[in-house]
Amino acid sequence: MAEHPAYPVGLRLTGRRVVVLGGGQVAQRRLPALVAAGADVTLVSPSATPSVEAMADAGEIAWQRRRYADGDLEGAWYAVVATSDPEANAAASAEAERGRVWCVRSDDADAATAWTPATGRAGGVTVAVLTTEAKDRDPRHTAAIRDAVVEGLRDNTLVAPQHRIKSPGVALVGGGPGDPDLITVRGRRLLAEADVVIADRLGPRDLLDELPPHVEVIDAAKIPYGRYMAQEAINNALIEHAQQGKAVVRLKGGDPFVFGRGMEEAQALAEAGIPCTVVPGISSSISVPAAAGIPVTHRGVAHEFTVLSGHVAPDDARSLVDWAAMAKLTGTLVILMGVDKIGRIAEALIAHGKAPDTPVALVQEGTTSAQRRVDATLATVGEVVRAEDVRPPAVIVIGPVVSVGAATLT
Repeated sequence: MAEHPAYPVGLRLTGRRVVVLGGGQVAQRRLPALVAAGADVTLVSPSATPSVEAMADAGEIAWQRRRYADGDLEGAWYAVVATSDPEANAAASAEAERGRVWCVRSDDADAATAWTPATGRAGGVTVAVLTTEAKDRDPRHTAAIRDAVVEGLRDNTLVAPQHRIKSPGVALVGGGPGDPDLITVRGRRLLAEADVVIADRLGPRDLLDELPPHVEVIDAAKIPYGRYMAQEAINNALIEHAQQGKAVVRLKGGDPFVFGRGMEEAQALAEAGIPCTVVPGISSSISVPAAAGIPVTHRGVAHEFTVLSGHVAPDDARSLVDWAAMAKLTGTLVILMGVDKIGRIAEALIAHGKAPDTPVALVQEGTTSAQRRVDATLATVGEVVRAEDVRPPAVIVIGPVVSVGAATLT
């Protein structure tokens, strides 16, 4: 007789008792989703992985440190049976059957009354994939289908009409260091839903090509020593389009609040009564060095890193950086927007006691196809920048971690 397919359903477990038997890797994978669903979770197991134990210590789950005993599933709405004892699993499964508790079994899916689908999330949608026939019940195949659907939703290659009402307002989206794959999932979703995108030159420009034709793209590029859109004009554009009831995305490079003037824009929007959402991005201060093989911290080498703005020189009255204090630090200095000032910055650090042979790396166009790395020392970096024609955008890393990365990955 042909096997009947499983009936798909979404369980609403908030405040409802769920019992998990076994504290191993299956529990470690399933527990976070159960906790996120608001379930009242009881774990029954004599031992647990460190991650599961940490959840119990944090009060996210109740842990009874013993083996399964008949009656443990009383009052449960759902059970996950995943011990290493087949007899205990069978007994628990039988108790679940008697008590009409939907039960997942990690050791014998055919004996279970419920199956856990391969699950993924994208853009507020949960994708759950189940196979319909026993011969096709390969978890790798199921996971691959899930991944394909989720990836399609995330990169907009799988598009379905959206009928929900968009909320007008502005999203300040950190686009990451430049590689379009390094924008967050939430940022990409909001970008796909936008009516207007006001974009920086340093944002992930490749993503703009994916926008539907009706989306208005406004260039807010701030090119050093070239054309620029004044910050006040950017603020006004954000407010104007949002007041027209449009969903506006301000697409910025890196993170909006790391030398991105994101708070200035958020304050202007607040004063105008415009709803504002901030979507953090991967900061170039960490990601670009990593892409070039440089860890900003490393055990036994650097226990701290400091991110500095180099857009004004050390001797400029507008500078808020205590360069004397920076010279005394033993960790890593990461300088953004400092290519044209690096010679004077290096001189200031040396004058305040930093060793002239301190390693320096400049990573230009980090994470993009045009990325290149140029190495120097504090004593030579000014001349090296001129000789190698290093141009912005480039992230500058100063400290012994530069040599760690070079010795390991080159």
